[in-house]
Amino acid sequence: MTLLIYDDIFLQHDTGFSHPENAKRLEHTIRHLKQCKLWEQMRVERPRAASPEEIGLVHPRTYIRNIKQIADTGGGWLDADTVVSPASYDAAVYAAGAPLTAIDLIMKDETKNAFCLVRPPGHHATPVRGMGFCLFNNVAIAARYLQWKYRLEKICIVDWDVHHGNGTQDTFYSDPTVLYFSMHRYPFYPGTGRKEEDGEGKGREFTINMPLSEDTASQKYIEAFLDIMEHRVNQFAPEFIIISAGFDAYTKDPVGGLNLETEDFRTLTEIVMKCAEVCCDGRIVSCLEGGYNLSALPLCIEAHLKALLQA
Repeated sequence: MTLLIYDDIFLQHDTGFSHPENAKRLEHTIRHLKQCKLWEQMRVERPRAASPEEIGLVHPRTYIRNIKQIADTGGGWLDADTVVSPASYDAAVYAAGAPLTAIDLIMKDETKNAFCLVRPPGHHATPVRGMGFCLFNNVAIAARYLQWKYRLEKICIVDWDVHHGNGTQDTFYSDPTVLYFSMHRYPFYPGTGRKEEDGEGKGREFTINMPLSEDTASQKYIEAFLDIMEHRVNQFAPEFIIISAGFDAYTKDPVGGLNLETEDFRTLTEIVMKCAEVCCDGRIVSCLEGGYNLSALPLCIEAHLKALLQA
């Protein structure tokens, strides 16, 4: 049974009514998943909070303390896009803890895969800077946790958010033990993600960027994604796959948009699952990143979950 990791604490991260990354994203999704009876088909678990030590696998303690201090003193802005409200620190440590909760259950063989319905998102957060709606890098912390607690040697992070995950790239750019693969619109926010950005030092060729123009047809997107998964990721043979599951590549997303339809996310998920079955006994943790069309986001997540439930 697919795990769904969720807690109401995520609704308390208050970005403001007009901010695209707001609590309605999760409220609409939960309502839809219950109406279409998917909610009852999954094992729903509450996350634990990630400890400062666990978050510290990626972020320096000074940065963690700074986010907490901003929240404790009434909130503020990290940049023009990124809000810290009084409840944001608590929401962020539970968002970071969600994939860790899922990993522990998967590593106990209680399930094969999980989806973490969380906010704030994470993939733009560099080790020392929150940006792009993100405070802590949830997937990066999860990858380091797998290495730290379970001594896994090779992790793959697949990022299909429409925006390049600059924070995840920064974290692992010189690390050959974590393969980071991103499909994203380019040129676009945050300005990184050129194909030539492929790692440095021992990490050379362990960062794979697939930049796409905004007019890329969905079939071309899927073909390129399949090619990388079947060749580069299978060759790497990861022991665990983490997905940065942004749904803002949906064709009518107000913040991003490529040309994917809702069912394309089922196809992408099935491609990742096929690779995971070959390489790592199907072990996948997926974390919500972007996706801002309030009508379509629940449908995109539904498609993603229907694929995961096939495991």
